[in-house]
Amino acid sequence: HLSRTPIMSTIPVFGNVKDVYGPETSDVEERYAKLAAAFTQTHGEKPDLLARSPGRVNLIGEHIDYEGYSVLPMAIALDTIVAIKVDRGSDKLLVSNTDPKYTAKEFTVDPDQAVDTSSHHWTNYVMCGYKGVFDFLKEANRDVPSAVGMRMIVDGVVPQASGLSSSSALTCATSVAVMAAHELSFTKPEVADFTCKCERHSGTQSGGMDQAISIMGERGVAKLVDFNPVRASDVKVPEGAAFLIGNCLAVSQKAVTAHDRYNLRVVECRLASIVLAMKLGVSQAEALGYSTLSEVQKLIGSLEESEKAVTKHLHAEAYTAAELKEMLGQSLETLFAGSEASLLVLKHNTTGYKLHDRAVHVYSEAARVHKFADECKDTPSLNRLGELMDASHKSCKELYECSCKELDELVEAFKSAGAVGARLTGAGWGGCAVALVKQDAVKDVLARVKEAFFDSRIESGVLRSEDLGQMLFASLPSSGAAILKGV
Repeated sequence: HLSRTPIMSTIPVFGNVKDVYGPETSDVEERYAKLAAAFTQTHGEKPDLLARSPGRVNLIGEHIDYEGYSVLPMAIALDTIVAIKVDRGSDKLLVSNTDPKYTAKEFTVDPDQAVDTSSHHWTNYVMCGYKGVFDFLKEANRDVPSAVGMRMIVDGVVPQASGLSSSSALTCATSVAVMAAHELSFTKPEVADFTCKCERHSGTQSGGMDQAISIMGERGVAKLVDFNPVRASDVKVPEGAAFLIGNCLAVSQKAVTAHDRYNLRVVECRLASIVLAMKLGVSQAEALGYSTLSEVQKLIGSLEESEKAVTKHLHAEAYTAAELKEMLGQSLETLFAGSEASLLVLKHNTTGYKLHDRAVHVYSEAARVHKFADECKDTPSLNRLGELMDASHKSCKELYECSCKELDELVEAFKSAGAVGARLTGAGWGGCAVALVKQDAVKDVLARVKEAFFDSRIESGVLRSEDLGQMLFASLPSSGAAILKGV
């Protein structure tokens, strides 16, 4: 059940929508037709091509990709499409959206321009994707094409701030569109790698999972994604199992809250890796070069032994900045001087740094990913998979503190409704939960969760009943990024 993705495969090019989405595509075909019509109406001619990249749901392995550990996501059918046309007589990028609430913006074609992280405008991710193509070419010492004017219209159906990775779907779709418009071709691992790096221009220190699955996803299989280098192995979803996704309706604005949530965790993990390395006998000077907990694991052995080492060497209460300065021989501001995102974290931090809890989560969660993938081979036990998902949520809630009361309530609603296992998915602090259910129980579980969690929110006006289908649904593993021409 595990097979390697061919390492040199490139982003596929298709001539019709069915090849990307499967046979049931009437609503998708209508969406593409509307996007093409909107493009012609706005720009007076058809787009040269369209690129699409999907959102994802992470089945297990939360907040460990940026620590170098494998994760287990699957691409979902919800995606972002970018229609693009080269405008050689122009030096402008014109970016607009089919949804009028996302306002249009104009940029110069300069790939070295900075992303305006203070604005949090949706086009920041378009600019990340645009810059990424040129960043990669320069880094790889390849010929860089002349920057030319481009017109883009975006159509996205991945719910924003939901934990299903709408930001990466937009970044990846833009990169693929810009790449194809310049008649360039890169391998999937190359695109997965540079889209991870370029999305960091938005101010979030992302770890690579979201981009890797958006680029490398395939219909019918989840993926065990490894990093350094990026590669993906197929993990067959057990027969008789289905995954349900529910949105807890608390929004999760990853880039907006990064300094006291997501990026704080990245900082805490780096500090944990340095302190743990020193406790294991690495010199202070050498330990300061450590950046991830996976590097420290190499000093110890297994993930289980690494978890024990954390418990032995790191104290459970939060470390203060003064305490860390004394241990490291320099201030945290000096240590993180090269990272503006990390310096923002330090500036806002008032609660200290919980190195023990974050490290225990990372090592235990990394172990759960491999147990989950192994369990999916041969004759999987759904109950065992459910236990791993439940343990993952408990760790995210108690040790990584990336849940929220709405997510906990939704996870409990899934479990009470008969789900075998359930957990938050994505960065957390809002967004979505994913639940494992038996195939024949899907309708019953969906109805019970609607009643237990969503009905009161519909009654109070938080959610419109016609939008429920976007907030609670079953999903099968779907295909990754694609280029469409002539549709």
